[in-house]
Amino acid sequence: MTPIPAPPSGWRDAADAAVARGQRLDRRIPRVLQDSPISRIGYWYGTTVGWIWGTLWSTGRVEKRAGLWVFRGMPNWTFARGGVCVGGCFLTGDGRVTETLLRHEAVHKRQWERYGMLMPFLYLLAGRDPLRNRFEIEAGLEDGNYVPRGAARA
Repeated sequence: MTPIPAPPSGWRDAADAAVARGQRLDRRIPRVLQDSPISRIGYWYGTTVGWIWGTLWSTGRVEKRAGLWVFRGMPNWTFARGGVCVGGCFLTGDGRVTETLLRHEAVHKRQWERYGMLMPFLYLLAGRDPLRNRFEIEAGLEDGNYVPRGAARA
């Protein structure tokens, strides 16, 4: 397994700023679109899309773990980074799926429940850098294997 590189200096301040920006943005999103029947419909739509995509491409075991449908053995081009959470589905390749990784992905599932179909757009707006992406930060950078264990406390 490849060691996780040390994060660049100043990453924690940038991460804190990203979370604060996200919280300010949340205040501008109408409440009816957060943790509501509308967002729940979006979550179920995302889960359906994830289930279909996983069923089409998964060559590994499909199992229910930590409240997520985990689709393993996906080709690398079918998901980003080490895996992707779409609604209640975690789509990933042949890498190890640990309890800490599932804890990280379960937070993404909860984010899907909160934002529904806004989630993909908000995630895109947050950017691809996990150290500056509020959704990755909130899900736990250590659990998501973005920073080494202990880096968040150092």
